[in-house]
Amino acid sequence: MAAQHVKPNFSQPQVAELVKRLFRLTSSEICSLPSYDDQNFYVAAVEGGEFVLKIMNSEDSKNFNLIEMQTYAMSFLHQNGLPAQTALPTTSGQLMSLEEMDCGYGCQKYLVRLLTYLPGETISKVPLTPQLLYETGNTAARMDQILLKMEHPHLGVLQRENFAWSLSYFPVLEKYIYALDGDPLQEVVNSIMHQFKNSVVPKRSDFRKCINHGDFNDLNILVQPDDSNGYRISGILDFGDMNSGYYIHELAITIMYMMTEHPNPIEVGGPILAGWESVLPLNEAEKDCLYLLVLCRFCQSLVLARYSVTLHPENEEYLMITSKRGVKILQQLWELGKAQVEKVWFESAAQFSDRK
Repeated sequence: MAAQHVKPNFSQPQVAELVKRLFRLTSSEICSLPSYDDQNFYVAAVEGGEFVLKIMNSEDSKNFNLIEMQTYAMSFLHQNGLPAQTALPTTSGQLMSLEEMDCGYGCQKYLVRLLTYLPGETISKVPLTPQLLYETGNTAARMDQILLKMEHPHLGVLQRENFAWSLSYFPVLEKYIYALDGDPLQEVVNSIMHQFKNSVVPKRSDFRKCINHGDFNDLNILVQPDDSNGYRISGILDFGDMNSGYYIHELAITIMYMMTEHPNPIEVGGPILAGWESVLPLNEAEKDCLYLLVLCRFCQSLVLARYSVTLHPENEEYLMITSKRGVKILQQLWELGKAQVEKVWFESAAQFSDRK
């Protein structure tokens, strides 16, 4: 959630100059890609190849060790068979460069990386079949298993204490709830906060720890057609929310975002859960908290989007993408209640696994 004047605002000529100077590549095509806090550009090179130039906002650019850790994680996943981007070295052999630039509000420093371009379209643009949802759950679990095996001198930076997007620090959301003032949703969010403190926190000692991607959402998963008239996952994007957390958090985040893209959201949980449990069966504490953690992620998404709009009203359309549908789904889940939603999810997961 970058503050005003922190998000970069590089022009296409500036991007062309960066790519030429840092990577000795001549741009034949440059176009802007959507981003929450940073600036992303698709770049095609005369010399061959397609890339994504990622320019971090000036606030996150101060966290060099964290960005280095994220870059390493992407490469580690790629080496272990998952389709993550990798960073290309600059002419001096570095995987990122700190560039000072005036984007219209004085000189600031921005970390710049050139990443491989992954083929495919976002999962938000294709039908979410049960099979694709199963693969999404399976991929999320495998991803966290691989990330847990990472060794790196800066691994500690992933603790990210009080990080607003981490489900470990869900109560941090309380200081942003004022953004909902006057909205009936505020009462629901406050009730979910109360239940988190009373029902999730006491069971957390039984959750299995891992490293979370933290944002396995409908715009960060790429897919391509497969051989059976369906789709397969071809890319995992955006490691900016990586944090030390728990396996159950990744599952809850994955379910929540896929629900926002499905015509009947409650049907999403079963196939994702079946795919996840084909890799990592849940223990009793994790099962018991899944429903509430999905609600918690909806709350994070809705409240932080409303708060971000107060900082960046010009970017409202992008910031509120998930929020518009999310409000209705959160209310639906809340009204159905834990027992009913769990019944649908767990029975559907069992039936799906039996067919496998």
